[in-house]
Amino acid sequence: MPRIRCHYIDCILLDEGYCGAAAIELDPDVGCMTYKQSDNIKDDDDWDEEDNDELDEWDDLDIDDDDELWIDDDDY
Repeated sequence: MPRIRCHYIDCILLDEGYCGAAAIELDPDVGCMTYKQSDNIKDDDDWDEEDNDELDEWDDLDIDDDDELWIDDDDY
């Protein structure tokens, strides 16, 4: 039985990069008609918000001089 390599990363039928459906329907204009989107994958917008939160945490640090971030070898 042939296996179909799938490029959708959020399909519920995806099984290790291959389509796990017993039968599929392809439309040349639309693509895979068997595709069903998974609900547990984050949207790109969610990732952007997380990245921005991390940047805000770094911005909130009250460090006046960059030299304070480095440890001198002479201190040890």
